Parts: sequence; C-alpha cells; structure tokens
Amino acid sequence: MITATDNIWLKVDESLDTMRTYLKRDGGDVEIVEISDDMIVSVRLLGACENCPQSFMTMKAGIEEAIKRAVPEVEAVKAIS
Repeated sequence: MITATDNIWLKVDESLDTMRTYLKRDGGDVEIVEISDDMIVSVRLLGACENCPQSFMTMKAGIEEAIKRAVPEVEAVKAIS
C-alpha cells in the first residue's frame, strides 16, 4: 500500500525527472536524500553538479522551483553534501 509519504516522494522524484535531462547533459544528477515530517526535502547533487560554481542557481532556479511547483506541500528544499 502506498502511503502519503510514499506519494510525496514519488511526486518529488517525478519533478526532479524534469531537471535530470539538463543535469545529465552536463555530467551531473540529483537524488532525494530525505523528506522530513515538516516537508523539507533534502537532495544531493551528484557528478559534475557537486562542485559546479552554478550549483546554487541550479538549486534555487531549477530544482527547488520544479519541486515546489509539482508538490506545493513542500516547505523548503536544501542541498546536502
């Protein structure tokens, strides 16, 4: 049985799929690490995205916006290493 948490995780992952094409084109990727009870999504940038000088903009203008648009319940998105 899929729980509400599982459903949120799936929605967040689907929203990340919209960004993955662009990230993978540059040798990077993103993964969900955690979704807390207070709806804070922790993600990890992978590959070339880990050390990219544009990673802050990728997080704010790309990943965070995609997640919040698809899953309005999300309060915040943060990158962890």
